[in-house]
Amino acid sequence: MHRYLAGERLLTEIDFARLNKLCGTRFPPELTDALESLDLVPSREIPSDVVTMYSQVIVEDLESRKRQKLTLCSPADAEPHLGFISVLSPVGASLLGQRVGAIARWRAPSGDVCSVEIVTLLFQPEASGDFTT
Repeated sequence: MHRYLAGERLLTEIDFARLNKLCGTRFPPELTDALESLDLVPSREIPSDVVTMYSQVIVEDLESRKRQKLTLCSPADAEPHLGFISVLSPVGASLLGQRVGAIARWRAPSGDVCSVEIVTLLFQPEASGDFTT
C-alpha cells in the first residue's frame, strides 16, 4: 500500500478522466501547473482530507482572515458568486488535490498573488462513498 506524504497533492483517477473530458489534452496554464504536482490514485484510496471535484471546503484568506465556503466544480456548474468555483479557474486549479491545512495560491487577473488556507473539508464525495458522480 502506498503511503502518502503530508505535502503531496493527489488526484483521483475519475477526476483526471473528468478533466480530460472537459479539456481534451489542452489544459489552462494554471491547471497544467497543478497537474504536474499531482499524483493519481484510485478514487477508493483518496484520503478524506483531500480536495476532489465537488468537495466543499472552508478557506481562510491569509491577508484578510475572511473565511468562505467554496465548492470545486465543473465549468458548467460554476457560480462564483455562490461559491461554486470551476476547476478550470486559477482558484479551482489551486485547490484541486490539496489537503486540509495546505495553502493554495493563485494569481488574480490583476496580477496579485492570492493565498488561502484550506481550513475544513465539509464534504468530499469519495468520503461519502460516491466514487462515480
